[in-house]
Amino acid sequence: MGDVDAAGDSRRRRWWAAAAVIAVLAIAATSKGFPKIPLFSIGNFQKSSQCSPGSRIKSGLVEDCSCDYETVDYLNEEVLYPILQELVTTPFFRYFKVKLWCDCPFWPDDGMCRLRDCSVCECPENEFPEPFKMPFNRLLADDPICQEGKPEATVDRSLDSKVFEGWVEIDNPWTADDETDNGILSTEMTYVNLQLNPERYTGYVGPSARRIWEAIYTENCPKYPSGEICQEKRILYKLISGLHSSISVHIASDYLLNEATNMWGQNLELLYERVLKHPDRVENLYFTFQFVLRAVTKAADYLEQAEYSTGNLEEDLKTQSLVRQLVFNPKLQAACPVPFDEAKLWQGESGPELKQQIQKQFRNISALMDCVGCEKCRLWGKLQVLGLGTALKILFSVDGQTSKDLPLQLQRNEVIALGNLLHRLSESVKFVHEMAPSSENIMKGQVSSFSSSSIFL
Repeated sequence: MGDVDAAGDSRRRRWWAAAAVIAVLAIAATSKGFPKIPLFSIGNFQKSSQCSPGSRIKSGLVEDCSCDYETVDYLNEEVLYPILQELVTTPFFRYFKVKLWCDCPFWPDDGMCRLRDCSVCECPENEFPEPFKMPFNRLLADDPICQEGKPEATVDRSLDSKVFEGWVEIDNPWTADDETDNGILSTEMTYVNLQLNPERYTGYVGPSARRIWEAIYTENCPKYPSGEICQEKRILYKLISGLHSSISVHIASDYLLNEATNMWGQNLELLYERVLKHPDRVENLYFTFQFVLRAVTKAADYLEQAEYSTGNLEEDLKTQSLVRQLVFNPKLQAACPVPFDEAKLWQGESGPELKQQIQKQFRNISALMDCVGCEKCRLWGKLQVLGLGTALKILFSVDGQTSKDLPLQLQRNEVIALGNLLHRLSESVKFVHEMAPSSENIMKGQVSSFSSSSIFL
């Protein structure tokens, strides 16, 4: 009987230890200090498998691509990231034309655009270059413009005196009409200095933020079963998932750690929970990077010959030189000349119909960016979706036809979006590659800490 009682006591002690660990986890998850997940990192709309702390970043060939992870990391560190990091600071790539205020076409106004504390005033006219001074609706300081989140979510609209020259204006069949320079609502758009508005944590959380991703994933971008044989149907999901992962990486890399002291830094726990813990999210990030890189290299001749005139000859020559270094880089051409092979898509009788279907879905995603309640999230969402739409346009169509039928024509804003998107993806790949071990060690340490606590109890 004594042995039975001892065994029972032992089981009860183990049960109470387990209960204590669960309680600690529950308290941690509900505490005010636990990091909230902002827009583009909310929820588990990306259905993914998980890997335990300590597992390595995937190796071997990236699915549906032509290059492996090791080659991509090497090229990104040695070639792509240094060039792109400098390129996006040039006057040409620094400014993006965008419609910042809310006009959601999918659901009625539900009060998500009414936080006056986060409003942004337009710059005085004397700060704008002459070519920018076309008519548009100005927002006064006390206008209830579209905005949610904390002050970090607001867009700084300061500009300097740089000037752009006009480019060819032609619609992009992959994006919403009002996101192009020649759209009906082009006069309602304004220029934003991207260097003053980095992609980072904004505090944009809640139902309206979740609803954006729900609409993207459930209505326009479903995940097909792993056995799905149609590669075209997987492409859209993987592109959006890769973009989603990249945005989560940038939020984790520049996070508001302490609001009281305005202390910013890296949130490696968030990086692990939202990206590294899910192998397919890492894979889709690398896939999207190679997809966009393929679009840039395919348009190499066009981008080399394009005019990057801003009125600053020295900077313009520098921009042109950097573009040439990017698209005609010998290391890139030797190691990964064709990152993604688009020629194998849209084949067969159903190809044209399938492409129209996916175009429609992507246009819906583009239009959904008008429903984002956080101004800075809306800015980067629109820029990166336009960048993806430009990559799709380069690889697959011009005015809805195959690229073989018509010469490539791009708007200035499309090139700006494409270059900045490639930089965003490059920065995300670099951060994931460098921070994965530290992030996983932190999570492993937390698991070990909880284990030690259970033994103590």
